Amino acid sequence: MTAVAATAVIAGGAAGIAHVGATETTSTSLPATAPVSPTASVSTPAPAPSSASPSATPSRSDSTPASRGGTRTSKASPSPTKTRVVVSSGTCGASFYDEPQGTANGETFDPNALTAASKTIAFNTRVRVTSMDTGKSVIVRINDRGPYIDGRCLDLSRAAFDVIDDLDKGAVRVKYEILK
Repeated sequence: MTAVAATAVIAGGAAGIAHVGATETTSTSLPATAPVSPTASVSTPAPAPSSASPSATPSRSDSTPASRGGTRTSKASPSPTKTRVVVSSGTCGASFYDEPQGTANGETFDPNALTAASKTIAFNTRVRVTSMDTGKSVIVRINDRGPYIDGRCLDLSRAAFDVIDDLDKGAVRVKYEILK
């Protein structure tokens, strides 16, 4: 009985199988142009020379995203924020209120929400309110009517007033900007 071993040979893009037995050696060629050696081992063509050297951590340019499991070497740019256009602005006095009650647009007043009352600004309009004393600002949504005190044009919720100034003041001079 004869033992037979098969070895695949790949040389220069051609493939062949060499059968090596105890008493005879035969060679079967597949579509190949290179000679097949019965004692050859498996080899692969050498890679084309490259100017880049391989590394454990591939470097990436800023325009190339990292692949899954890859390492991102550049910081992601922040997502764009919504730009608001100022429609009109002015200055006036602003106070705050915090008693739970119904609002003029039908909502239940929430003193912890960033809302405000105005006698003339349309409901659901966004308004940036800036304290003239501190320079701090907050964007509120108009959902109520008021204040009904001369010299004041806005009545802020307690939370909105607290963002821009000290609650102990009760009323402050503000700059308001109606946003689109």
